[in-house]
Amino acid sequence: MKPLYWFFYTATKIVTKVFYRFEVVNPERLVENGSALIACNHESFLDPPCVSVAFKNPIHFLARKTLFDNPLFGGLISRLNALPVDQEKPDMIGLRRIIGLLKSGERVLIFPEGERTNDGQFGKAEPGVGLVIAKSQAPVLPVRIFGAYDIFPRGAKVPKVMGKLTIVVGHPIDFSNEKADSANRKELYQSFSERTLSAIRALELPKA
Repeated sequence: MKPLYWFFYTATKIVTKVFYRFEVVNPERLVENGSALIACNHESFLDPPCVSVAFKNPIHFLARKTLFDNPLFGGLISRLNALPVDQEKPDMIGLRRIIGLLKSGERVLIFPEGERTNDGQFGKAEPGVGLVIAKSQAPVLPVRIFGAYDIFPRGAKVPKVMGKLTIVVGHPIDFSNEKADSANRKELYQSFSERTLSAIRALELPKA
């Protein structure tokens, strides 16, 4: 773990524990070594750092391309393993970068919905996630975050000071045995994306 990543990782872990009673459910399912596409619902700006500190080892995550327009901030998040992605149009350069990382044995966090929720509910699955799954052949690790929307919803200027954040980890999903000919690739990609989002949605908080 690089020093800068370790610093922010440690600071985030302390803040989430102290102020947000951060908890990981089923931590034994986390893929700590080797390739994995970590697929999560997207409730808040808190999602990437919270999912990151659930792991013991560094992961990569996606960030809106415009966040890199500021050289200082863009340089900072790049050193924290952020990958720029264009949400306004198909971004094959970004997708190839993600696929390359997965093929080299890294873990990458991705959001099948593509953008943060406006109302706390799930959105639609975007086909780009399915393309990454198909091309990388990496196992998909579904995780679901609870509480991030209540603490820092879209449109809020600052997060609430107190709250409860929970990450629920699902079982890895292997799509590598499923293939499609050229005529059915788009349908396959969409199917992979929708099945991944369904696996995330199926994860629930443990009963008290």
